[in-house]
Amino acid sequence: MNEKQSLWKQIDWFSILIPLIGVVILCVIFMTLPSQSTIVLQAIRGFLGDDCGLYYGILGLGIFACTIYIACSRYGKIKLGDTEKPKYSSFKWGTMIFTSTMAADILFYSLCEWALYANETHIEEMGGIQKWASTYPLFHWGPIAWCFYIVLAVAFGFMLHVRGRDKQKFSEACRPILGKRVDGFWGKLIDLIAIFALIAGTATTFSLATPLLATSVSRVFGFQSGVGLTIVILILIALVYTLTVWFGMKGITKLASVCTYLFFGLLLYVLIGGGEARYILETGFSALGNMVQNFIGMSTWMDPLRETSFPQNWTIYYWAYWMVWCVATPFFIGTISQGRTIRNTIFGGYAWGLAGTFTSFIILGNYGMAQQLKHGVDISGFIANGGDYSEAILKVFDTLPLSSIGLILLVITMIAFYSTTFDALTMVVSSYSYKRLDVNKEPDKRIRTFWAIMFILLPIALIFSENSMYSLQSVSIIAAFPIGFIVLLITASFFKDANLYFKERETRP
Repeated sequence: MNEKQSLWKQIDWFSILIPLIGVVILCVIFMTLPSQSTIVLQAIRGFLGDDCGLYYGILGLGIFACTIYIACSRYGKIKLGDTEKPKYSSFKWGTMIFTSTMAADILFYSLCEWALYANETHIEEMGGIQKWASTYPLFHWGPIAWCFYIVLAVAFGFMLHVRGRDKQKFSEACRPILGKRVDGFWGKLIDLIAIFALIAGTATTFSLATPLLATSVSRVFGFQSGVGLTIVILILIALVYTLTVWFGMKGITKLASVCTYLFFGLLLYVLIGGGEARYILETGFSALGNMVQNFIGMSTWMDPLRETSFPQNWTIYYWAYWMVWCVATPFFIGTISQGRTIRNTIFGGYAWGLAGTFTSFIILGNYGMAQQLKHGVDISGFIANGGDYSEAILKVFDTLPLSSIGLILLVITMIAFYSTTFDALTMVVSSYSYKRLDVNKEPDKRIRTFWAIMFILLPIALIFSENSMYSLQSVSIIAAFPIGFIVLLITASFFKDANLYFKERETRP
């Protein structure tokens, strides 16, 4: 009884109940008034993406430049904690970084994103599918996308391991600038925005690839594809990551290693079994060079005359999507980076994140391109004519030997990726739920189990309405607008606190 009372007093109920109530109300509105809510949210999303698109563009390029400056300056020498060596080996650390992010989304988009760009007028004007449909996925999932994670991981790691703060919240990282105001209205507002964005983002990512999982399972085992099968898969994912909750960080580490082996198994199956290894690697090598050569131009092009609106439809969308997701994952990266220098955290985070992301897009994406450009399988045309993304991906797998085995491997890998990602998220959001929590103490398993269940209930409730799914995705993109200001505030707070830290070391006897 005393233990229950103690846990009850430790929980910040305001930060739990208000976001949940808000999301539930929005879901009810989306489901009862789907067309009206979609029109309103499309208008807001269009305003932020079109009229305020420059905000996202400057923020993305600026934060990326900021991370490079931090790593190469004296800030990069700061060690995150007093431990003699890093808490985790480089391999374990790197696999947890990649698998705790949008790894399942990365896998999904790797298989079909090139085909989405293939239908864009801008791609044709630039030079065609071969050169640019393979380049833009690397750009949109490349350094600028990862910089939002990296800069916050550094700030949170410094806050937790160097300054030893026991509030694992977005607002606490703003304390060097806001001071005591983080304990009042402004702190609560920052945390509410962060938690709301996280809940909206999780529902978005679950809605993205579960239709592919359901379609794949239906194809292999002959089950009837539909809402019921999709919900069963969602429950299976929830069951896996809820079970790993009870093993804490050890469970996350082991699951991350399993994900990595499954991921490379899938990549080898496509690379070797597909018979297009030379084309895949040469196209990937060319795309990397093309992206590096045109990086600044791609980062700053805003299509002022709106001749194609390509940056508004894609680049701005992706920066916003990654910004919504940067609410939780950087806390996790900062926590597991104990014992590393800031320079190692930045360059290592980029290296592991980009290595996994680029490998996935180069092998899986370029194999699909080979089937269209060399063998006449019209994947992009199928999508342009209203074809389902999942069915388009299955058309690619149909060209592989033993395609049923490949689909089973795809399903298992994506479920493992989802489980690892949401296991890490439950760790972070459970820490948010405490008034105070020491950095070396894990949240109570009951709190983590509660959030593990909550993360799955919202997608299940919304899976019955496609409009409400799209509406919630729009909410997550809109949520990125205030998150951008908070990212800037946290970054500025890091610089102020780090400079104070240097002064304290200089004056210390």
